[in-house]
Amino acid sequence: MIRVVIADDHTIMREGLKRILLGVDDIEVVGEAANGFEVLNLVRHGGFQVLLLDLTMPGRSGVDLIRQIKDESPKLAVLILTMHEEEQYAVRAIRAGALGYLTKESASAKLVSAIHKVAIGRPFISMEVAEQLAINAMPSNMELPHKALSNREYEVFNLLVSGKTISEIAESLHLSAKTISTHKTRILQKMGTHSLAELVQYAVVHSLLIPFRL
Repeated sequence: MIRVVIADDHTIMREGLKRILLGVDDIEVVGEAANGFEVLNLVRHGGFQVLLLDLTMPGRSGVDLIRQIKDESPKLAVLILTMHEEEQYAVRAIRAGALGYLTKESASAKLVSAIHKVAIGRPFISMEVAEQLAINAMPSNMELPHKALSNREYEVFNLLVSGKTISEIAESLHLSAKTISTHKTRILQKMGTHSLAELVQYAVVHSLLIPFRL
């Protein structure tokens, strides 16, 4: 029996996922979490093999949460289920320790297969993500500026270009406004831009403008 925990801040999404898995004989949903702190609490108690994790939740989330989960429970299979289709998110999640990456639009069709694969230690990623991982591994690859951002900077970058204020981002990530301002300054420098407007323009040109929930 594959024991699964579902982590998503939307109750409707969690209920929908449970319904999908209810009729699968060898899968049992044994827990739920609505934010990063609840996820870590469940991870520390253990007793399950697969964590179905939303990439963006209140509190600790994203790549930082994946890294902490893997530090505390290296054998736990983390399967990302997210609304973000952009390959760069998947690449960062996989590098942080996630074993699979699935978008919510394809969840009902591929979810059971993905859980079965990651539960036995096999990766579940799309061809596009696999190709991006391979390209990024090539030493001759000319990186776009946003790929040089750290994981935290990339998270702040996306929140900024999606219209969130410094104070909103600080509250969501549980950091000080001063820290977020410092991240913003470094992002502008690394991206070779001088204003938030230029960051937004870059995000639009490179199809990085993705709505975030706070």
